[in-house]
Amino acid sequence: MMSLKGKNAVVTGGGRGLGRAIASVLAAQGAAVAVWDLNAEGAQETVAAITAAGGRAIAVAGDAADAAAVADAADRTRQQLGAINILVNNAGITNYVPFTDLTEEAWDHMIRINLKGPYLVTRALVPDMLEGGWGRIVNISSSSAQTGAPALGHYAASKGGVIGFTKALAIEFAGKGITVNNVPPGFVDTPLLREGFDLDSVAAKMPMKRPGKPEDIAYAVAYLVSEEAAYVTGQTLSVNGGRYLV
Repeated sequence: MMSLKGKNAVVTGGGRGLGRAIASVLAAQGAAVAVWDLNAEGAQETVAAITAAGGRAIAVAGDAADAAAVADAADRTRQQLGAINILVNNAGITNYVPFTDLTEEAWDHMIRINLKGPYLVTRALVPDMLEGGWGRIVNISSSSAQTGAPALGHYAASKGGVIGFTKALAIEFAGKGITVNNVPPGFVDTPLLREGFDLDSVAAKMPMKRPGKPEDIAYAVAYLVSEEAAYVTGQTLSVNGGRYLV
């Protein structure tokens, strides 16, 4: 098993779903994990699960798309864990709105959470990685940005921005010991997905005949933040069971 012993990680949106699975897998592989989430209770539940399994984690409540809240969360994390080596920008939102009904307010809110958030969190934490000469950043994007999707113009645009952001930072930091990659999940069984889909009927049309599991995404992230992936940067690692071949 790949080891993350001695590494300190931040996982945004770690209070449920994909974020909880990512935080749990990183902790199981030895990292100390700061679970950042707007929902303090969800963050605490993730931490409780990690500590019960023998891992080390802390809960940090705050808005990952608010600069002041991010600065405060970064300070609290450093005080308890030390310098941050690993960042997983997972926090995000989605909602289906036909383009002709899409308001400017809804557009701005989506961009603020899904694109400005990763910028703010990365800006706050990358100095630790630069100082230490080692870092791993993984951004959770979306298959919707790769293929397009109806009624998701604002969402696909925000996640497409995340993919472009990933590539730009990968080139900028490649010579400084920091890799930057992104993972676009495709139809993964999470509470959010269950709210909008009949999982069984959609899965029946997929090559693997099942939705993804949060752990499928988590293990892809764990690889990208490992020493074994030291020569992988600027890449999109699609984890979608063959649903989209891009």
